[in-house]
Amino acid sequence: MTTGARALYLCYFGIREPLVQTQVLPYLRELAAGGVAMSLLTFEPNVMASATWRERLRADGIDWHMLPYHKRAFLKPFDIVRGAWRAASIARRGNITLFHGRSHVGAAIGAIAKWLTGGRLIFDVRGFLAEEYVDSGNWRANGLLYRVTKAAERRLYRAADGFVVLTERARDAIPSNGRPLEVIPCCVDPQRFASDERADLGVTKRPVFVYAGALGGYYLIDEMVALLAKARAFALVLTQGSTAPITEALRRAGFGADDFRVLQVAPDEVPNYLRAADVALLLVRRSYARSAMSPTKFAEYLAAGLPVIASAGIGDLDTEIPQQRVGVLLQGNDYDDALRAIDELRGDPGLAARCRAVARARYDLHAVGGARYRRLYDAVLSR
Repeated sequence: MTTGARALYLCYFGIREPLVQTQVLPYLRELAAGGVAMSLLTFEPNVMASATWRERLRADGIDWHMLPYHKRAFLKPFDIVRGAWRAASIARRGNITLFHGRSHVGAAIGAIAKWLTGGRLIFDVRGFLAEEYVDSGNWRANGLLYRVTKAAERRLYRAADGFVVLTERARDAIPSNGRPLEVIPCCVDPQRFASDERADLGVTKRPVFVYAGALGGYYLIDEMVALLAKARAFALVLTQGSTAPITEALRRAGFGADDFRVLQVAPDEVPNYLRAADVALLLVRRSYARSAMSPTKFAEYLAAGLPVIASAGIGDLDTEIPQQRVGVLLQGNDYDDALRAIDELRGDPGLAARCRAVARARYDLHAVGGARYRRLYDAVLSR
């Protein structure tokens, strides 16, 4: 039924953001390939090379629109109102009947556009926004900003015709009241990791422990370094951000030049480096907000055949990791037990194949992500 549907995806990020490149665009390409006439509205910090991107996305079946992004927080309401006006205009010209709002800001834009033009709204809940700001230390629990955001969130829940959440644990927090809801974790294309090609790190006599992604915030650098030091492993860190904090932390912990590599890499380089590793790390500060979290790096690790040492309390991983035997849950700072368990697990000759099989079964961009989004579109449009 999705064939012939016309939808506008609303994203309060720029087209070049890694998150948009690795998550948003792959899903939109899947929907477009399935017959949905997809439009996309993003907010851009600059407009360089916009013509090139517009042609590239048009070739993928995506009609791209953009507005300038204002970094100052007090201008966000202005961006929402202006975005809603633009979304309504796009919808009228393109006969669009479905607004797909990514996270709270995208959903707010979509709710106003729906009010202006009619149609349906999907609230793609990427996490518990107010709780995340409290967890990061930016807001006070039950403070004014927290209460205002929760009030706006309740209005968005009422306005939405369908929902997406990232985890089963988050499902119960959404008052869907019978409206369509899909659990769609952050997925990857397993084919990106299917090659046998791997980076040459020059490490032969000890295991390579890898971490890929953003550093700092709720990702625990000091704890990760402590675990690496306890494991006496070669440390491989892949990031697109600054390498200085993790490099300094490793050196303070006694790592010499031959004990680690910290690299700034583009997303298309990540698979080769992951395949050169033996164990992957995912250490996160525990909080209520993390129950709604589905880290893309977890799916990437599994697709590369890597077992994962992950902090307890992240999304659905507390259930999935032990049930599927694809890693070890770290309880607090009990590094010794975690390292003993991962060593035992690595003795299983079927481990890598099992990790890849779980990635295909649970995190495949096409069979899981694309299929569930199409099912949700069908359900919302047919109500």
